[in-house]
Amino acid sequence: MSERVDGYAAGLVALAKSEGQLERVAEELFQLGRTFEANDELRTTLIDRVIPASRRIGVIEDLLADRASPVTLNLVSMIIGAGRGADLAGIADAVVARAAESRDEAVAEVRSAVSLSSDQIERLSAALATATGKRVDIKVVIDPDIVGGLVTQVGDTVFDGSVRTRLDKMKERLS
Repeated sequence: MSERVDGYAAGLVALAKSEGQLERVAEELFQLGRTFEANDELRTTLIDRVIPASRRIGVIEDLLADRASPVTLNLVSMIIGAGRGADLAGIADAVVARAAESRDEAVAEVRSAVSLSSDQIERLSAALATATGKRVDIKVVIDPDIVGGLVTQVGDTVFDGSVRTRLDKMKERLS
């Protein structure tokens, strides 16, 4: 992570904390970061410096108007206005990690083809807590490319229980 991204994340965490909305802002930034990564048109628009900053901020305002808190909207607008759109996903991830650290937790990004029930999330959280030795904040990303199963990343560790990986391993054994 670059010093710039880390600096922005530290500032955003401090601002969100001072507003008493760190958890909400972290969750909203996580969702925005995933949307930013998945949508080429959005990403291109937000990082294109030929497009006036006011227009890029307008895109963010339209996107987040009914979906995010005013605090999140203002923080993201500040990032875009400062010309740091290309760092948006990295900043969002760093904010999520710092928010989890403040609760003495680790963040687990779980990719699944379908949404998980609260019971499944609780069981997964317990299993990951046992594996990592920390309480784990689960962030679920719906990813149709997974086909089935889960791919979970906690820090630098990846637990790949996807159907695709299992099929690839079976194919290797049969070859």
